[in-house]
Amino acid sequence: MSACKAVSTIKVLASVASLSLFFALAGCGAGGSFKTAAGSLGLMASNSNVTFGSVLVGRTANQYIKMVNQGSAPVRISKLDVSGETFSSSAQGSLPITVDAGGSFNLGVQFSPTAPGTASGKVMITDSTGSSPLAVNISGTGTSTPVATLNGLTCASSLLTASTTDACTVTMDIATSSDVTVNLTSDNSAVTVPAIVTVPAGATSAVFTAAASALNSAQTATLTASASGTSQTFTLQLGTAIANLDVSSLDVDFGDVNVDGHGSVPLILTSTGTAPVTIDAGSITGPWFSISGTSYPLTLSPNQTAIITVQFDPKSSGTAIGQLTLSSNSTTNSNRKIKLTANAVSQVKKLSCVASAITGSGTDTCSVTLNSTAPAGGLAVALASSSSAVTLPASIMVPASATSASFTAMASPVTSSQTAVLTASTTGASQSFSLQLNASVPTLSINATSLTFGNVNLNTPATQAVTLTSTGLLPVTVNSAAITGTGFTLSGGAFPATLNPGQSTTLYVQFDPTTAGSASGTLTIASTSSINPAAIIALSGAGISSTATEVDLLWNAPPNSSVAVVGYNVYRSPSGTGLYQLMNSSIVSQTTYIDKAIQAGQIYDYFVVSVDASGVTSVPSNSTTVAIP
Repeated sequence: MSACKAVSTIKVLASVASLSLFFALAGCGAGGSFKTAAGSLGLMASNSNVTFGSVLVGRTANQYIKMVNQGSAPVRISKLDVSGETFSSSAQGSLPITVDAGGSFNLGVQFSPTAPGTASGKVMITDSTGSSPLAVNISGTGTSTPVATLNGLTCASSLLTASTTDACTVTMDIATSSDVTVNLTSDNSAVTVPAIVTVPAGATSAVFTAAASALNSAQTATLTASASGTSQTFTLQLGTAIANLDVSSLDVDFGDVNVDGHGSVPLILTSTGTAPVTIDAGSITGPWFSISGTSYPLTLSPNQTAIITVQFDPKSSGTAIGQLTLSSNSTTNSNRKIKLTANAVSQVKKLSCVASAITGSGTDTCSVTLNSTAPAGGLAVALASSSSAVTLPASIMVPASATSASFTAMASPVTSSQTAVLTASTTGASQSFSLQLNASVPTLSINATSLTFGNVNLNTPATQAVTLTSTGLLPVTVNSAAITGTGFTLSGGAFPATLNPGQSTTLYVQFDPTTAGSASGTLTIASTSSINPAAIIALSGAGISSTATEVDLLWNAPPNSSVAVVGYNVYRSPSGTGLYQLMNSSIVSQTTYIDKAIQAGQIYDYFVVSVDASGVTSVPSNSTTVAIP
């Protein structure tokens, strides 16, 4: 075997008590190794003397010995011996361990004191070639007094890009009894840390700043914190700075948007790179498209987002296509293009009908009006009614280029008044129209609620007429008419009698007193009318025996009048002629009147009208006939 020529010499001095160790290291060839006084080994220890300091009994302290292979070929650690019963190594269970040429390995050593006092030992490291072991002295002191031990090193971020800083924290397992100095190191010159950081007395942690420089390639940096015989590490990933813009969607479809309506879609812009991205401009093309929510230039830091809103406000129907272009310093897609599509649709603007009310069965002409002309092919408008009594077409087509179309609503009779709501709908819009449906029922109207005959000479009958009219939409049947009261009789009409809508019949009530004095009675009319099916008419009069020199008239004030009545006018006519004359020269304020301008042997007809404050008169009351003896 040829002699090996020394190419380098590295001295490592370490003091343990009064013992000095000297390591003379040399290497040769591809299988170069480091030599010590005890033999040769391809590894060099970062520290030949490891001190744990004071460790609380029952606890375990950790230290790391960095093993560096400075040779040109891999070295394998085949054996690892730890002397001292309170010392151990977590690496023993991982043997054999291969360290590549130029690589390193952190060898973990633990100290677990079982009683107070000083302890020492050695770590003997042997490679697979059988070279003399590399020895590292270890020592520590067990104590029963709690000692703050470094048990954590963390940083806010594990990835740093460009020139930036990171907030890091060292943590003790318990509060310190006095200031603790923690030594800090970084194995990469691209990351700098303070030499020390102090954990104040009574505290459990301290914060320091790691500063990173810009890099052209990805690297790692291991930060190490050491104090009181223990150390902790944290690995930072160092990356190159890249600006990148990400958009939440590259294809925006507004779908159907009503003409004169508004559509909007938010877009989320995100800086997904490691350097700020700047959006210089946002340009948009296509009819009725616009953008809002930001101004340019817009700069987003890494992981920062911004929201812009793309809007579509169509003024006529049809398909619209556009494009949004975002220009930025993004490493990829610096001119990001977003496709825009939308469909502008006409919508119903108005629904109206000629009639707002229908009684019984009937039809109504209705129309729908759009807010713009219908597109090619026309526009279908859906129709609906809230009442089954009104039927409509399911839909109506507004022809292309037209703005309106008509249809017919058909109403069936209803038994109670109600409202039918007609609705016309297009995509996203609807209009309604309320159609009043009046009940189709039999109704009997009677022209009087009472008959007053006044003074009537004995044995001289007076007659008044009662008119019954069918005012409903269905025939009404008058089943009976009965009269009570001395001196009152009824004539005219045969029962039951059916009156078709609009048809009338007349009953005659006669008062023929045989004795002097007041008399009263009732006329009861029973029918199938939907209102007041048992109508009662009050009858009154007075028989007089002396030769009449005057006619005393008495009437009832109008019931439930919506207009205040200030007085009355009395009209008289020779019976049967219809030639009525006003009898009073001024308004009669009471509900009585005395006519002294009479002639014996004459028969007179009378009626009364009410007068309001404006001089407006009512319709005539029922008439009464008086025969003068």
